Amino acid sequence: MTHPGAGSTNPAEAARYRTLLEINNAVISSLTREDLFHAIARALRRVVAFDRTAIFLPDRDKDVLRLFILESSLPTSYFAVGMEMLSGESHVGWTFEHQQYRLCRDLSHERRYAMEERAFQDGVRSYVLVPLVAQGRSVGVLAVASTSPDQYSEADAAFLQEAANQIVLAVENMKAYEAITTLHREVRDEAARRREVEQTLRAVVEGTAAMTGSDFFYSLVKHLASALRVRYAFVSECVDGAEARVRTRAIWNGGSFGENFEYDVTGTPCLRVLEGDIAHYGRDVQRLFPADKDLVELGAESYLGVPVLDPSGPLVGHLVILDDKPMPDTSRALPILRTFAARAGAELARLRADERLRTALAEVEVLRNRLQDENVYLQDEIHIEHNYAEMVGSSPALLDVLRQIEQVAPTDATVLIYGETGTGKELVARAIHARSPRHGRPLVKVNSSAISAGLVESELFGHVKGAFTGAIERHVGRFALADQGTIFLDEVGELPLETQVKLLRVLQEQEFEPVGSNQTVKVDVRVIAATNRDLTEAVRAGRFRADLFYRLNVVELRVPPLRKRAGDIPQLAMFFLGRFAKKFGRPTETISTETMDRLARYPWPGNIRELQNVIERAVVLARGPALELDRDLLPSPLRPDATSGTDPRKAEPTPAGLVATLEETERAHIVAALERAEGVIEGTRGAAKLLGIHPNTLRSRMEKLGIKRSGPRAS
Repeated sequence: MTHPGAGSTNPAEAARYRTLLEINNAVISSLTREDLFHAIARALRRVVAFDRTAIFLPDRDKDVLRLFILESSLPTSYFAVGMEMLSGESHVGWTFEHQQYRLCRDLSHERRYAMEERAFQDGVRSYVLVPLVAQGRSVGVLAVASTSPDQYSEADAAFLQEAANQIVLAVENMKAYEAITTLHREVRDEAARRREVEQTLRAVVEGTAAMTGSDFFYSLVKHLASALRVRYAFVSECVDGAEARVRTRAIWNGGSFGENFEYDVTGTPCLRVLEGDIAHYGRDVQRLFPADKDLVELGAESYLGVPVLDPSGPLVGHLVILDDKPMPDTSRALPILRTFAARAGAELARLRADERLRTALAEVEVLRNRLQDENVYLQDEIHIEHNYAEMVGSSPALLDVLRQIEQVAPTDATVLIYGETGTGKELVARAIHARSPRHGRPLVKVNSSAISAGLVESELFGHVKGAFTGAIERHVGRFALADQGTIFLDEVGELPLETQVKLLRVLQEQEFEPVGSNQTVKVDVRVIAATNRDLTEAVRAGRFRADLFYRLNVVELRVPPLRKRAGDIPQLAMFFLGRFAKKFGRPTETISTETMDRLARYPWPGNIRELQNVIERAVVLARGPALELDRDLLPSPLRPDATSGTDPRKAEPTPAGLVATLEETERAHIVAALERAEGVIEGTRGAAKLLGIHPNTLRSRMEKLGIKRSGPRAS
């Protein structure tokens, strides 16, 4: 074996030049690999005999030399196009790395490399390896081999090196041509793929463009499955508060829509998608996820899933296609799934925003209705006189009540207030509420005795539109109005038995159904009840439920009648005097000693309310700075003829019929004012001016109370 050196001159030099020219012509005219190499082989064979010739090119990624082109008449089991040789472990690699030709005259005497041994087994006895060098860089190796020993000389090697310079150009041109051809084919294939993707996108877009909400999701999975020619498709959204659970929005089951359901993605191919990755399983998806029984039921073979992201970034679901056939290529399906996953994410975000908006609007509507109802209620309350600005008095009986109020107010305990009519039970209830944690919410009053039996449930619990004849609109009950606050059930002993059952449920469960509705309303209400009856007697008589009585009677508070707090009468009288003098614009500032004595001696069967009425009438008719009780204004036991020779403090209480009602008191006020004004209504000296009201208001009240004006007198 010899190495490159000075070669001898071949007598057939002209033939060698013709060969080089022929190779050059082949380089110019041949572009395909096969045509080029056959032309080179034919030209070389005229000068150099061989049984096998080949060109090796490097694969630099793998650090090997790969058989690129071959022309051979030798049988072989290994020497074929695509065969690889390690660069540093073969005779071909040595030539490539050292950029020197290698001449082997007879393989029978020396075989240094394994590849030489294999060539010898194929019958090769001599060979020449020539490096292909371009701009000082090895780009390949040209090999010629013969079954005859001593077939090649140094001159042959030198000639082949010259030919190699032409072959390098040919190989580079051919590689460039093949690269251009490959690029052209890839561009053509990419254009075809893009056209197919665009057609598929257009089909899905046209099928879903006009859709929103659930219609969009159903249309999406159907058109995706059809356009991508797969059997199954579905889209899901993540379940709030559950890390690995999703809820399907739409399922296409290969011919029809499936029923939506919620499932755990653990042990399924969906888990990887919910972690934010694209999941592609081209085949054997059932074998890869044996715990997913749905894959078995569907007969799924392949799976492709992409995450669905909210436009703001978070993952909100996933979009999946499955097929009962392998799905090795995702070049068409993946960009389409990504495109519509983004669209699905935007639609899910829109739906969730709509849901939040609807919820907020519903809450606002509930609050608006509630505030409106409370406003109506409170406006009604404004027109009713309430004696709750202060609790006037300092008697031991009153102080005992105040101590009990201070004890019970901070709690949420139900309170049952006992007391005669007119003793101020409502005032006590308001004092409890005002000192409770619920004072920021309303105290809603219900006078049970003033509501007809047929309407009491509607008033307490409300009704829906159409619940009964005359229910032309929704009505919010007092318990709903009192939510988070306190309800005061005055005269609770007057409630019908059927209403008592419903009230008991509210006390126990804090819930009820409005009349005509099957929707349960939850409330948080403190209940304060009041009565002037003996409820234990009512329970024994069967007029009041025992269980309701025990629920109401958690804390019992008894308000003393005015006759048991006689020491408070002067303070109360002065309190009412100040109020009504201001209301009616009277200069009256004090009560005469005689009048105060009369008031203190009277037993007041009507309690504080009766005292209030007497003072109010007296103020309306007062003529000076000191209040005097006229004969007509005195309750019958206070009149001189009724108390002569007797101790007024021992007088019997006035019968209930002798206690003036509010309407009677108002009528007496107006009649007295008309008499003082000699029947004149308007003007500075008219009755309206005396009463401090508008003339039209006075006329309206006169008409309601049946007061007729005739001359200077009214009746």
